[in-house]
Amino acid sequence: MSVPTAALESSICAPLPVLGQNVTVPLVTGGEVTYAALDYAASAPALQRVWDDVAAYAPYYGSVHRGAGYLSQLSTDLFENSRRTVAEFLGCRADDQVVFTRSTTDSLNLLAAAIPADCQVFVYETEHHASLLPWRDARVTYLNAPRTPAQAVESLERALADRDPYGPALVCVTGASNVTGELWPVKELAAAAHAHGARIVLDAAQLAPHHPVDIAELDVDWVAFSGHKLYAPFGSGVLAGRADWLQAAEPYLAGGGASRKVARRADGGVDVDWHTTAARHEAGSPNVIGVYSIASACKALTEAGFEGLVAREQELVGRVREGLAEVPEVQVLSLFGDDAPRVGVISFVVRGWNSSHFAAALSAEYGIGVRDGLFCAHPLVRTLLGSDPQDPGECGAPEAEPGERSLNAIRVSFGAGTPDEHIDRFLRAVSELVRDGARWNYRTEDGRCVPDRGEAARVRDTF
Repeated sequence: MSVPTAALESSICAPLPVLGQNVTVPLVTGGEVTYAALDYAASAPALQRVWDDVAAYAPYYGSVHRGAGYLSQLSTDLFENSRRTVAEFLGCRADDQVVFTRSTTDSLNLLAAAIPADCQVFVYETEHHASLLPWRDARVTYLNAPRTPAQAVESLERALADRDPYGPALVCVTGASNVTGELWPVKELAAAAHAHGARIVLDAAQLAPHHPVDIAELDVDWVAFSGHKLYAPFGSGVLAGRADWLQAAEPYLAGGGASRKVARRADGGVDVDWHTTAARHEAGSPNVIGVYSIASACKALTEAGFEGLVAREQELVGRVREGLAEVPEVQVLSLFGDDAPRVGVISFVVRGWNSSHFAAALSAEYGIGVRDGLFCAHPLVRTLLGSDPQDPGECGAPEAEPGERSLNAIRVSFGAGTPDEHIDRFLRAVSELVRDGARWNYRTEDGRCVPDRGEAARVRDTF
């Protein structure tokens, strides 16, 4: 997968309005500044359009599927229309199902519970833990981190060809790394999987907010993503794709909504006839507002012109990479090399700095929110930092003090709502911190580097 040339040549969209774009935060050095949210890879701010749509629906809030009242009927229509909107956004095939979940993690755990009992799962060590860990009841083959897209395809083909016994298999792969932002060769991996009789699920948590995803065009079997990364509020997610394994599996949760008919038996037991539609795995009262917010975000991105959004983001990616390249102490992390296409997710380390200390200074002294740690992808970050991927490690700064090197990294991420000023401020802050050092004292507290607000705290005299 690559960023289409046509997108880069199209007219660039202006930043989309998002919540929190005018929020001010205090600086330890005095005064306030507009908050620069550069942690989109963890949770993107909700689009104003999404929030307005949810607010307009809120007075009509009603339980779905089982109510005769007008508000219940309206909410049911909204819920099911949202399913169709998401299916269109993902380019689903006619017989695909769209199941609403809580998150990408929930979606992949649902699929893990639905795979055949003798299924073998193939997953790269480079995956987010949401993709790496759900397969506890399956036979799992973990593939080493590839250093080129071609190597990723080759290693998968070898592993699939060597599997024994030859039975059902599933490949799980990310579309865009949550650590490096690099795009993976999803279509080629899907072709390799299908050539060896395997299926493939795409973790699109980092891909869908930054790049069009088309299930049919990519020829993947399932796609999973989260609403809170797609400019919608927390608490909703999607698993979309082939229905057969989902229909054959026991319901993910047993309860109302998943059951079509329940009857007592003469022996005192209970017979249950489960739904074969997506409702089979959507037991309980669903998160109607969360589902509607995902559909609203899908519409907003489509109507804004995804190609223009991609073009603007690629411009920001280029500016960030060029700016970081001007600071010799900064090392940008990459699997596939500098020329690899990527979305607006960039991780780096700074020579002579503890990553948590650097991130804390960006926040406390510049009002910039980034992420530091291992990004729920511990084996990958360890590999990129040149340590053993089996080394134990935690996010934050549990061992290193400010100024000491840590085996963690710093991640800056951005997207459709990021103003140019946030990128400019970030690059200026990186340059100033590396050149001049932090202006405040910091200490480690509960595994985090925080400004020292005790009597010993002081602003460094820079004049």
